Amino acid sequence: MNILAILIPVSLTLGGLGLVAFLWSLRAEQYDDLDGAAWRILMDDDAPPLDVDQRQDAEHPRSS
Repeated sequence: MNILAILIPVSLTLGGLGLVAFLWSLRAEQYDDLDGAAWRILMDDDAPPLDVDQRQDAEHPRSS
């Protein structure tokens, strides 16, 4: 029975910390854009990698 005097306050403290963390995440707007991450995965906006000649031209453009 003495262990309950330790476990009950510990469990209430951990539950309170979880509630504080959840409320912080709500205030920090962590749940505002739930669909954005899913759509960003599907979008193919990456440019193809440059080969060596294109990379050198991009770094040092030739003047005409």
